[in-house]
Amino acid sequence: MKEEEVILVNKNDEQIGTMPKMEAHEKAILHRAFSVFILNEKGETMLQQRAGHKYHSPLLWTNTCCSHQRVGETNIQAGKRRLQEEMGFSADLKELFSFIYKAPFDNGLTEHELDHVMVGYYDDAPVINTDEVASWKWMTPRAIKEDISNNPHIYTAWFKIIFEKFYEHLLDNIEKK
Repeated sequence: MKEEEVILVNKNDEQIGTMPKMEAHEKAILHRAFSVFILNEKGETMLQQRAGHKYHSPLLWTNTCCSHQRVGETNIQAGKRRLQEEMGFSADLKELFSFIYKAPFDNGLTEHELDHVMVGYYDDAPVINTDEVASWKWMTPRAIKEDISNNPHIYTAWFKIIFEKFYEHLLDNIEKK
């Protein structure tokens, strides 16, 4: 099976090429990615715990799902695809914002991504794909922020960045549902 490719971008999110995913992470090349946040009617956020065999950030808690867009796929299409693949359900998504981050990992790989953050709403339990997800739970944004402060080592790098930089923006979108 051919390794999945990521879309290389400049800081303006203009596509400048593609590269195998692992190579992009080895070379810390900026590429397009997305993070999906699913909220329920109580204002809680669905978190997932990454599967234990993931090549980086195994068993860490993070947003509902995240991945990389494919060539020709919109951010929303990619988010919906991956939400179904990882969490076993679909939801309408809305893009909120994007940001660039760079996070090196202990295994020598680096995430250098232009991450598009999306939100959607769903109230039922997911049917998780255990190849991708170890567990899941609902938490309020305030409880997540407090837990990240007390236990930063159990969360992914990008998730902590999103909560640090965009916490108030996320709260505004929850309240405006």
